[in-house]
Amino acid sequence: MAKNYLQAGDSLTLPAPAALVSGEAVLVGAIFGVAQVAAASGDSVTLSRTGVFTLPKTTGQAWTAGVKVYWDATNKLVTTTASGNTLIGAAVEAKLAADVTGSVLLDGSIR
Repeated sequence: MAKNYLQAGDSLTLPAPAALVSGEAVLVGAIFGVAQVAAASGDSVTLSRTGVFTLPKTTGQAWTAGVKVYWDATNKLVTTTASGNTLIGAAVEAKLAADVTGSVLLDGSIR
């Protein structure tokens, strides 16, 4: 192991940009993750950066399995709209336009 190795990176502890509840998705700068525990704004919170999570999705959009999905930080929803949003992963299953949540595979990449 390299002497300068710190950690795997599949989860990171960062300052919460706002009050968060466990399971809430958040974008901290260019790092997207899901809060493992609740945290007050400014407190340290551990974010999961990889894995499959059920997240709130934009209604009016049907998903197919494997479609790229993006984080709409303004509305705090996952969307298939790339413009103005941050790529976070891919849909794991098809969803109807009326569905309010979807299963998302986070790959931990910074884009």
